[in-house]
Amino acid sequence: MNIRRILLFFCFVVLPAALAAQMLDPALLLKPPKDAWPTYNGDYSGRRFSPLTQINQSTIKTLNLAWVYHAIGGETPRSVVGGEGPEPTEGAGARNPFGASIKSTPLMVNGILYFTTPDNTWAVDARSGRELWHYFWRTKGGIHIGNRGVGMYGNWLFFETPDNYLVSLDAKTGKERWHVEIADVKQEYFSTPAPIVVGNHVIVGTGGDSLDVPGFLEAHDPETGAVQWKWWSEPLKKGDPGSETWPDAYAMRHGGGMTWIPGTYDPELHLYYIGTGNPNPVMAGQSRKGNDLFTCSIVALNVDTGKMAWYFQASPHDTHDWDSAQTPVLFDGEIEGKPRKLLAQADRNGYFFVLDRTTGKNILTKSYLPTLNWSKGVNSNGNPIPNPEKEPQVAGVLVSPPSGGATNWPPPSFDPETGLFYVNSSDAFSMFYLTDTDPHPEGYGAAERGAGSLGRALQAIDYKTGNTVWKHEYPGGGGGGGLLSTAGKLLFSGDGSDHLIAFDPANGKIVWHAGLGGNVSNGPATYMLDGKQYLVVGAGDSLYSFALAE
Repeated sequence: MNIRRILLFFCFVVLPAALAAQMLDPALLLKPPKDAWPTYNGDYSGRRFSPLTQINQSTIKTLNLAWVYHAIGGETPRSVVGGEGPEPTEGAGARNPFGASIKSTPLMVNGILYFTTPDNTWAVDARSGRELWHYFWRTKGGIHIGNRGVGMYGNWLFFETPDNYLVSLDAKTGKERWHVEIADVKQEYFSTPAPIVVGNHVIVGTGGDSLDVPGFLEAHDPETGAVQWKWWSEPLKKGDPGSETWPDAYAMRHGGGMTWIPGTYDPELHLYYIGTGNPNPVMAGQSRKGNDLFTCSIVALNVDTGKMAWYFQASPHDTHDWDSAQTPVLFDGEIEGKPRKLLAQADRNGYFFVLDRTTGKNILTKSYLPTLNWSKGVNSNGNPIPNPEKEPQVAGVLVSPPSGGATNWPPPSFDPETGLFYVNSSDAFSMFYLTDTDPHPEGYGAAERGAGSLGRALQAIDYKTGNTVWKHEYPGGGGGGGLLSTAGKLLFSGDGSDHLIAFDPANGKIVWHAGLGGNVSNGPATYMLDGKQYLVVGAGDSLYSFALAE
């Protein structure tokens, strides 16, 4: 073989194979998602907006089902198995006893979809839905409430388990590389987020309210799993920033503030943004008088060190279980005629916030929930002012929203072409009854009973004013899944009747719908592969893929 043939062989055979072996090109994480969906929200911004236009308002009438994959969780003869839990007894483990509802948004890299349910990870051919491999984690326990997906670095995958392990897999085979413990399951931590990979940092969080433990965020080395930095969501000791908002060190170190939803990242500012959970004890605030920083807050952290750059508290001294873990969405916009780097969040407490993401300064605070009644207004910094009369009482008190929130974990979307922020919302009331009147309550200190609902809706919010531009009310409730907007002038959501719906993002008009085998349970994703745009969505234990008819 002469030199010319060797060079041609290298250029057209060896080099493409080597690039394919690399799997995820880190540059894809910095671009709007087109030929890949390489991280939980598609890109670092959290906008869940796709620039793809092949599926649009004109062509969507020919959008058909391409394939369906049914995820059967648990250990099977074909599974790659790992974990610290016990060996299954004979006949056990064929199915996951905790179910297999797909709350994760699949990653799509080089023609392969990667997604999870608690204790399970799959690789599926993105063109056909054919299973390539399945990994099953033998658990030691933990609350199996859901899993939001995987993170990816090169040819390595990362996911979290309900019993608080970060697991790394080989993306080609599903074989385990390593696993490291994040938190102690005996303290009733449980881990649900999709890891977010920024540079050589695998960023992970965790949840858990039952035993009044402190929340934290960690960055791990992708090669070894070693902890690179750790940020606690409460002060460690008296004198630390925020300690003045707690009555004593005991309250701080048992204060909650879990980090159970993936955050977002600005590569120019080098800041990672995440919302923190509610303070503990839950719904009983008598032992933690003060604002309880940095719970129920949006925080900005240096991605290399974990050092906090700024914070904004959405629910000071929360007593209603209103996590602020909803996605902090990043976009550039115009405020009072000037360009600004912005962050917007529709919070569980019923308020919509717009912040300057460089400084954390509040630009806008406005309720998007008509029935909101827990606040006395907003202070000069944009923080809501809690009404003490709406704290849980022994005799009960009527509050809107309930603990489930005006919205919850399912991801919102922001369309830069319409300038609208989209969120699925719930308008309801609950009675909150204080059940633990001890000066030092523990765990959940109140009971809650539903007291009526005005239903669920999809809202489109103008980020400049906080006004709802249009609203689609779901008949019979529903609308709990995540959202996706596209440059094809489409906005995808699910309703409460097993439908996937495409709306006109400008006015909320329905332009298409399809029946599924269950309600939408994740945030939809879309990607281009071999010149064809696919739309992928989870409903229960199944993954549905749609494409235009040829």
